[in-house]
Amino acid sequence: MKKTRGYVRLGLHEEDDEEDMVDILEERRQSSDIGHALRNFMPRPHRRPEAFSASQLNAAVLDSRQVAMETGSPPEAVRAQAAAILEEMSQKLQLGFVRLMGFMLSKVLKRIYSAILVNTRALATLRQLMEDAPVVLLPNHRSYTDFLVISYIMFTYDVPLPVIASGLALAGMKLMGEMLRRCGAFYIRRDIASNRLYCEVLSEYVKSLVRTGFAPVEFYIEGYRSRSLKSLTPKQGMLQMVLDPYFEGQVDDVILVPVSLSYDRLLEESLLAHELLGIPKPKESTLGLLKAAKVLGEDYGRMHVNFGRPMSARQLCQGKMESLVLEDVLEEKRAFLKRLAHVIVRIQERGCFHSPWSLMACLLLQWPPSVLIQTGLPWRRLAERTLWLKRLALSFGARLNWPGHTPDLEVMSSAVALHYPSVRLKAQRVFLVVEDEEAAAGGRETAVAKMAAAMLMMASYRNQSLHLFVRPALLAVALSLSPSVRRDEVFATFCFLRDVFTSEFIFIPGEAQEDFEEACGLLKKCGALDATDSQEVRAWEEGGAEVLSFLRGLLKPFVDSYLVMLRFISELDAHVITEQDFLPAVRSLATTLLLAGKLRTYELFSSDVQKNFLAFLRNLAAVTKLKASEKAYRVDKDAVRRIEGMLSGQIRPPKIQTEPDARL
Repeated sequence: MKKTRGYVRLGLHEEDDEEDMVDILEERRQSSDIGHALRNFMPRPHRRPEAFSASQLNAAVLDSRQVAMETGSPPEAVRAQAAAILEEMSQKLQLGFVRLMGFMLSKVLKRIYSAILVNTRALATLRQLMEDAPVVLLPNHRSYTDFLVISYIMFTYDVPLPVIASGLALAGMKLMGEMLRRCGAFYIRRDIASNRLYCEVLSEYVKSLVRTGFAPVEFYIEGYRSRSLKSLTPKQGMLQMVLDPYFEGQVDDVILVPVSLSYDRLLEESLLAHELLGIPKPKESTLGLLKAAKVLGEDYGRMHVNFGRPMSARQLCQGKMESLVLEDVLEEKRAFLKRLAHVIVRIQERGCFHSPWSLMACLLLQWPPSVLIQTGLPWRRLAERTLWLKRLALSFGARLNWPGHTPDLEVMSSAVALHYPSVRLKAQRVFLVVEDEEAAAGGRETAVAKMAAAMLMMASYRNQSLHLFVRPALLAVALSLSPSVRRDEVFATFCFLRDVFTSEFIFIPGEAQEDFEEACGLLKKCGALDATDSQEVRAWEEGGAEVLSFLRGLLKPFVDSYLVMLRFISELDAHVITEQDFLPAVRSLATTLLLAGKLRTYELFSSDVQKNFLAFLRNLAAVTKLKASEKAYRVDKDAVRRIEGMLSGQIRPPKIQTEPDARL
């Protein structure tokens, strides 16, 4: 297979390996797909005393003492209920179906992607590790393509195939649901907390997969597919299940492998934007899949699959095992798992490749929308700014999906052409594409909604790069809000902003100081901070004004959206709000403000931003959940007004106590 050379590389940490990415589709384009599907598959499985079949695995779960103990029902009734749950849940991995799916995927992937680039050296290391310890694969989740592409890669390189935790909705797809089950999918219901037996069956099933070494386990630690393409706050439930066999001494180690999937263009880009506007996601169905076959005529560019450095549970827990297995210190265990989950997502973020279009979207969204749809942005100006941002991204340690052997202007113009549903290049000017442009220019409410869909679609690509800039961006905003340049004052403001946006971006618990130092270091590196006085954090306006302005512009849509929602809640007559009423009311307010020229951002339309805002208010105890409802909240108006004052720079933030530290 051909190695794709010339990509801009980085060293996030000095232990990161420098290596070229291999295009796994290159050989598929030159040889037989049926030959690939029927080739000898020779994985080296995990060393275990005896091989387990899927039915034997289910029997072991049913015989588990833990499952039998967890309800007060008669044992026969419990076993029958557990058997029904397992029938719905369990995978039936069969190589014949994997071969059929592999043949189909070869045809599809070659049509829609120009390349799928994989760091095969890490894959070879992973293959060796799987012989000696259970392995858990932890990919990020951005597209439906995520689901089987890792299995396709592992089949290609003779690596044991994973079993994959999947949403139950996929099981309802006629024929396809069963085929996915036989390709390794096991199906999990949503909202299972109140069903004690289901939780125990799921937990025992996952632990049995790990304990027996049946197959590598793959699941999405974020829980859901990200509609905004930002990382989501990770869940700890499945992470605890896969680690419990180690905590309980049933296995010597568990290997955790973060996997970063990056896309030039998403198959679901329009669908995701409309979901953020509150339009329900179409139900998964085989018919819907067939109707979506039109994507086969589209070009979605390149995909990167970056297997991260394996993490040993034994090494992570070194010196902490006693506290992590004792029942009376569950709080410390939860803190450990929470921090580990956030670390995994941060590793996923650091392993992602930033596309030229992602950088261009960061810039385009800082121009007024009226310019983008009416006069357009001069192409030369956008190209110059993109090259400037490319240099800044590299100085911040980015992995760039930017072919080094291709002229820069060609790379950027190709990115614009690839994203023709979002932008068009006409007469050397870049225009935003909006459905029914005449209506959009007329200023009607329906046109605002269409404009919002176009802006949120572009914002999703910007969001893929936000994690790279968010810490220095927080510091840039803190410098503008802080009452002085004293280090402790700026740090207090930075911590307040970090707490405000803790649901928007991923921050490792207990590392506020580390985040602040990282931000200072990056801004000093690019000449935006004066490094002469260690007691002050002062902007270096001569060389850093451009950088600071760009970074503040990145966060401005979020700051402005939060300020609007804070004012909205503080001015409500009622002291109780429901999520059901809040989301459409905020969209209505955003439409009014946009039509009146009092708001420039469309971020306020995003249901993710709205829900993250409510989560932030809960974290700061400005709203509290009512016991009678999961999604109704009592509002502390005074607390909301104080937060609004701090976010607008009118009130000095207090010093924030950082989260409990559970260092790895």
